Amino acid sequence: MDKTRRTFLQKAAMASGGIALGASTLSAKSYRKIIGANDRVRVGIVGFSNRAKGALLPAFNGHSKALNFEIVGVSDIWNRRRDEGVAFIKDLTGNTIDQWRNNDEMYDKDKIDAVIISTADFQHALLAAEAANAKKDTYCEKPFAETMEDARIGMKAVKESGIVFQIGSQRRSGPNYHAAADYIKSGKFGDIVMVEMTWNVNQPGRWRLPKLVSEIKASDTDWKRYLMNRPYEAWDPRKYLEYRLFWPYSSGIPGQWMSHQIDTVHWFTGFEHPRSVAANGGIYLWKDGRKNFDTMSAVFDYGPADDLASGFQVTYSSRFTNSAGGTKEIYYSNGGELNLDTNKVSDTGGLTQRFADEMGMKANLLAPYNLSDNEVKVVTSANTGVDDMTSLHMLNWMECIRSRKITNGPIEAGYHHSIANIMTTAALRTGLRATFDEKTQNVLAGGEIFQY
Repeated sequence: MDKTRRTFLQKAAMASGGIALGASTLSAKSYRKIIGANDRVRVGIVGFSNRAKGALLPAFNGHSKALNFEIVGVSDIWNRRRDEGVAFIKDLTGNTIDQWRNNDEMYDKDKIDAVIISTADFQHALLAAEAANAKKDTYCEKPFAETMEDARIGMKAVKESGIVFQIGSQRRSGPNYHAAADYIKSGKFGDIVMVEMTWNVNQPGRWRLPKLVSEIKASDTDWKRYLMNRPYEAWDPRKYLEYRLFWPYSSGIPGQWMSHQIDTVHWFTGFEHPRSVAANGGIYLWKDGRKNFDTMSAVFDYGPADDLASGFQVTYSSRFTNSAGGTKEIYYSNGGELNLDTNKVSDTGGLTQRFADEMGMKANLLAPYNLSDNEVKVVTSANTGVDDMTSLHMLNWMECIRSRKITNGPIEAGYHHSIANIMTTAALRTGLRATFDEKTQNVLAGGEIFQY
């Protein structure tokens, strides 16, 4: 660990521990009094990314008028993104917003009440800690963290701050997912015996931005600030713009895709993380200089730590090289399956009478149930033009800022999906079985603490 990274971590840890002065000395109780029931909530954009432009900000704008929220500024270390952010908001809302060269400037001006964080994957937890220390309610894109060091810093800061926090796992606001969670928790499904998950595409250009890579210059941005606590290396536009292809700036598939799906396992079952993970993968086709795999498979063991004889297995596979199979999430019990692609519960694969008779048992076949025909009532404030789950997830955050209630995606959800992601990354990069040390909150690979 070099000096720059060590210094950054020391500062972040002190701030999240309440040692820093200023806004972070405010108690959670007094903070809740800052925003009145009818006051306009001023929101800053932290990172004007494609995700912010294509989904988060349109979703926000669809509900902003009804809830009296407003985007007032954009913080981005790249001058081009700042200008694009201002132009985008002007076109979207007609308003002219402020520009900040970095978050220090944004928080120093203290003209905001909340932030939407949509930056490089490895920055999320540390930027959430910054927002928490400044007492700003936060919507933070997933994955929450790519290392346990960062996850612990972010978790501690958010928990101690009293802010309203939403991790960008939008499935947690999907009516069908709520119906699935309720159905499984009701006991009607029976014990989960296995979960199958896939995420397949055929996209050589996925996470590639060759045009922008050729245009950006080191002088246009703040490379050292971008690196945060990662080891220093010379300017590399690909690692700045195509960071999802390069560890330790992103884990790639686990952080981007698996984090969505594995989060549902934690939500539906109450298990906070796997007991163990085994995984492998490689760069089998798209040999374009990337360091993160284009294909991977992982096997998870879930269950109580004190009863290794019970539990269930989760298999996850993903590839960039062939899209057959698409995205799949299927939960299995002895009586059938719960399929989140079809949104149906069926007796597929359940124990039939023929095979039950052999052991003197009764058949176990689930009654058909449609997750789409559930009692979850969904009311949206506006047609946002983006997918329903993202729109509902943003709405939930905004409403919770008003009510000070816990969001659908609390900080614990982000922390726990990060554990599963990091365990997967550890298994992929070491070839060893990954486990989790509850006492130290560290991921272990072959019994040793996993570090990049």
